[in-house]
Amino acid sequence: MVGHLDFSQLTHINRSFVPDNLREQESDIVYRVPFRDESKTEELLIYILIEHQSTIDTTMGFRMLFYMTQIWDFQRREWASNNVPRSQRRFRPIVPIVFYTGEQTWQTPVALSAQMDLPSVLSEFVPTFNTLFLSVKDADTADLTRTDHPFGWLLTVLQKEHTDKEEIRTALMEAVAHIDTLDTEKTQQWQRAIFYLYLLILHRRPSVEHDELKTLVYDQMKETSRKEEGAAMAQTMAEYLMEQGEKRGEKRGQTQAKREAVLKLLRLRFDPVPEPIVSRITAMRSLSRLDALFEKAVAAQTLDDIDWRNLEV
Repeated sequence: MVGHLDFSQLTHINRSFVPDNLREQESDIVYRVPFRDESKTEELLIYILIEHQSTIDTTMGFRMLFYMTQIWDFQRREWASNNVPRSQRRFRPIVPIVFYTGEQTWQTPVALSAQMDLPSVLSEFVPTFNTLFLSVKDADTADLTRTDHPFGWLLTVLQKEHTDKEEIRTALMEAVAHIDTLDTEKTQQWQRAIFYLYLLILHRRPSVEHDELKTLVYDQMKETSRKEEGAAMAQTMAEYLMEQGEKRGEKRGQTQAKREAVLKLLRLRFDPVPEPIVSRITAMRSLSRLDALFEKAVAAQTLDDIDWRNLEV
């Protein structure tokens, strides 16, 4: 299927379809990509669900269908708001993908029919669709790194998130060595990858290892400018997490700490930050939206890349 898709024109749809109450156990991302072949299907959607929880969810087939119908409903509402002629209203096909990051081996079928006691005479009445499924912890390292893309190398580190220190050290050294070969035209990829590695260290490894592992990442970088940017990024995240911990019992203090961390990151990357944006962030009260903004600020190349409409107070 890859040969039929024009990934050079891949577009990220800046919207999540996961409910707020499930954000801690899963996240998602949606892409729109043109179809190369001459057909009525001009483009399709790629929906990626990242499953964080370690236990197996037997309702995965239903959840995928639920998210897919939300995407189509979002498209339907776009037609109405943009006054698209009814004759031109065609839903985009969706390719669903699940990245499972838990330790327990996933053996439950993802198909919706697997969650039913289904007589064969009724099978034609159940929605059927294929889901691409990757169990990250069980994947072969050679398969993950076959294209030498930074995402594959990040997954090799995720595989070792709960191993002993020597294994995670080796995985980090190999991953950063490859990620650091990205040229300056792929700076955004480099930033995202390093940001992810620091987050993994701070969230998944014991606190006594944090300084050593962050230093290990720093030492693998070759260019001085990247070392400086990586060090500043790590410091900002460490301060952010420290402030979160210190103020965990006080929502007001926690919110202020997150605002300050977001503003510091924006100023580090896009200084000067316009006053209207500073005022908007200062007025934000939602902790989840501040967290989302912090992550978007790392991935964005310019302030205009951030969809401020979905980050209201």
